[in-house]
Amino acid sequence: LPAVFTGDGAAAGSYGYANSGYSVYEEENDRLTESLRTKVSAIKSLSIEIGTEVKNQNKMLSEMENDFDSTGGLLGATMGRLRTLSRGSQTKLLCYMMLFSLFVFFVIYWIIKLR
Repeated sequence: LPAVFTGDGAAAGSYGYANSGYSVYEEENDRLTESLRTKVSAIKSLSIEIGTEVKNQNKMLSEMENDFDSTGGLLGATMGRLRTLSRGSQTKLLCYMMLFSLFVFFVIYWIIKLR
């Protein structure tokens, strides 16, 4: 009996066997491809979220840098005023400190007397 061939060159009797093996590999390949597609999609969305977070953090750092610069300028101006004040009349400053000390002394004395 001559063998009957199908269009792909396989004998008709073995066509079902060859097709079922190919189908198993094709299904597993499709399953693995879908799994890979899911993982790639998850990584893509994660990388987009990371990029967005990095942009937000950079913006926040820039704003903090501006705030620190303005605070540094204010502190520098205050330190300049203190230097100017300390270079001023020492006797005037000493007089104020003595008056403050006497005031504190009298307040403490008054508190002790009231007891």
